[in-house]
Amino acid sequence: MPSTSDPLVAVDGLTVHRESSVILDRISWAMRPGEHWVLLGANGSGKTSLLMALTGYLMPTAGHITVLGRTFGETDWRELRREIGIVSSNLRQRIEEAESAREVVASGKYAMLNFWGTLTRADIRDGHAWLERVGCAHLARRPWAVLSQGERQRVLIARALVAAPRLLILDEPCAGLDPVARERFLAFIESLTRQPGGAGLVLVTHHVEEITPGFTHALLLRDGRTIAQGPRQLTLTSARLSQVFGEPVALRRRAGRLHLHLPHPARGNVT
Repeated sequence: MPSTSDPLVAVDGLTVHRESSVILDRISWAMRPGEHWVLLGANGSGKTSLLMALTGYLMPTAGHITVLGRTFGETDWRELRREIGIVSSNLRQRIEEAESAREVVASGKYAMLNFWGTLTRADIRDGHAWLERVGCAHLARRPWAVLSQGERQRVLIARALVAAPRLLILDEPCAGLDPVARERFLAFIESLTRQPGGAGLVLVTHHVEEITPGFTHALLLRDGRTIAQGPRQLTLTSARLSQVFGEPVALRRRAGRLHLHLPHPARGNVT
């Protein structure tokens, strides 16, 4: 049985080749209990590929992957996925419009997408409890089609947490949210980082503005390679982010949040 002191995630020399392309190049990374990590990089940097490899949807060419004490190739990854909560814009788009909020939450309990069967009393009780925790108890019977983007993200958080995962992956969770919904959602995510004994969070993003103060560490990627990794104060710097995005940027901090500034933006007409 995995120990609660084991790293939540450990990859060593992870490499993924597809035909003549190198998707991930010798990535090594460890995430320990109590840490909350950001995977940051521009589009095409390898963030999604690393996530897919961790969850068993992308086969490594070389290297080793251990998640929650289980090693890839020695464990049924379909069973392991029951212990990993995932929230992503891709998932949001694949849920059937007629699905009620409480059915969406129940689907997370059984590691399925789109609930089929009959909700048990325990499903209803657990679903209501988690919807209440994310401020959406009043939405329990409402179909997915009528929920706002912000409501959908909160329901997906409840879906991810209903099975009490030790690891919660947030894959570009703010995609498609308007500015107000995004700020409310990020405030909720920040509250999750403050829960003693809660799940370890991994935020996958290319927007530094989405990194709330509760995230303790960062892994920076470019072209499938590691630029830097470690505590946020050492990795989230202007110099490192200039490497990540391939041009000079200045990192500024205001009220505990990060913002990118282009010291010399391209000149031209903006319409």
